[in-house]
Amino acid sequence: MYKNLWGCNLMTFANNQFFAFISFILIVGFVVYKIVQAQNGKIPAIRRIAGLDAIEEAVGRATEMGRPVHYSPGVGALDAATFAGLELLDLVAKQVARYGADLIVTIRQPIVLPIAEEVVKTGYRSAGVEEAYNPDSVRFISQEQFAYAAGTMGIMEREQVAANLMLGYFLAESILLAETGFKAGAIQIAGTDNRSQVPFFVTTCDYVLIGEELFAAGAVASQNPLKLGSIAGQDLAKIYAIALLVIGSVAANFGITAISNLLSK
Repeated sequence: MYKNLWGCNLMTFANNQFFAFISFILIVGFVVYKIVQAQNGKIPAIRRIAGLDAIEEAVGRATEMGRPVHYSPGVGALDAATFAGLELLDLVAKQVARYGADLIVTIRQPIVLPIAEEVVKTGYRSAGVEEAYNPDSVRFISQEQFAYAAGTMGIMEREQVAANLMLGYFLAESILLAETGFKAGAIQIAGTDNRSQVPFFVTTCDYVLIGEELFAAGAVASQNPLKLGSIAGQDLAKIYAIALLVIGSVAANFGITAISNLLSK
């Protein structure tokens, strides 16, 4: 009996490991396939994101009102959310330069400062108005979290910003910045991958990019084939996972537990 029991456990373990390996290969294959397609010119279509589309509206409104646009790439260092925020900063800088609006970028992390400066300068250069670039538009505030928040809030109130864009990694300062922008009457677009801060953005901002939408928007803004292909490949992997769950659930209702057993281990 013990021999059979151990043999059954080992066989189940081997089957589960093999199934996990095959699933891993499929998921990697989906991502690689879509990346190769994108690099060969077959750019995958990404659904329209309301917050991304609203950026031009926000910049246009600030231009009409003669008031500046405030942009914060968050309080993180060089993490994925910050890079997505910097990609979107490039898009904002190009639109600000094209419309002739004023831009204020507030930075917490010193390592992000030179990158943000170069991104904004490149945006103005791409718009053909590099001479309009103001080096003082990108401002290092403080490395301390709430000192950064207080300094940024002061700038937003004094300058009476017409648009407040917060796209990156945020912590508890999110509600402070968003509330200040709301009081200033600014149109607000926010996005973060920190789920604990999303409710604060949802209650105070006009448009919110939730979780993966931030990365998708960054990929669309940069039109990077590698990132666009990766997103499309991950979507195929999600479809595969959902299909397994649905098939396993239906099969279990008919007494076939093979798939559910594999998924439960």
